[in-house]
Amino acid sequence: MAIYRFRISFEDYDDVIREIDILPKQTFLDLHRALHAATGYRPEVPSSFYVSNDQWKKGDEIAYMPNARKAERGVTLMEDSRLNRFIDDPHQKFYYVYNFDRPFDFHVQLIKILKEEEGKTYPALFRSVGQVPKLPGAATVPGESSKKEDEYDFLNETEYGIDENEDLDMLDSADGENGKSDNGDGGSEGYEEEY
Repeated sequence: MAIYRFRISFEDYDDVIREIDILPKQTFLDLHRALHAATGYRPEVPSSFYVSNDQWKKGDEIAYMPNARKAERGVTLMEDSRLNRFIDDPHQKFYYVYNFDRPFDFHVQLIKILKEEEGKTYPALFRSVGQVPKLPGAATVPGESSKKEDEYDFLNETEYGIDENEDLDMLDSADGENGKSDNGDGGSEGYEEEY
């Protein structure tokens, strides 16, 4: 049986590429999930593939978790759409929009048709190049911290026994009593401000 190899790249990040091998009988939902397994992005968000021409112009939409308006129009669903039904060209292109709330756009192109490898599970990541960009508004994973255990935490000095009141007292005594300070010529000059 044949295998499709798709090259997937971010529209705005040319140096980030994923190549995924997938069976022609598998669905766009399988490709969607394989892509996000390769990027680390959460797959359970509204997204769509669009059949494209050579200039990446969007054609027919194949949607995942479509909104009510698209569903009413009878949009084609990823889970019901086998890849081989949409491949008319040995270099078929699809434009892919991930997460319509905070979208990332991808170019998806069929680059090879290969023989299936016996015993291999598909879809399979063939090649991974570059670090994927952080999603806009992505939260950091709870429990993870960039601070090392032995790193000095200057924003939380009180855990090291520094008493802020003691520091203020030291400042007062450095200025001299009653707001007087040394002006550097051996004498002192007082000043008072009224509030």
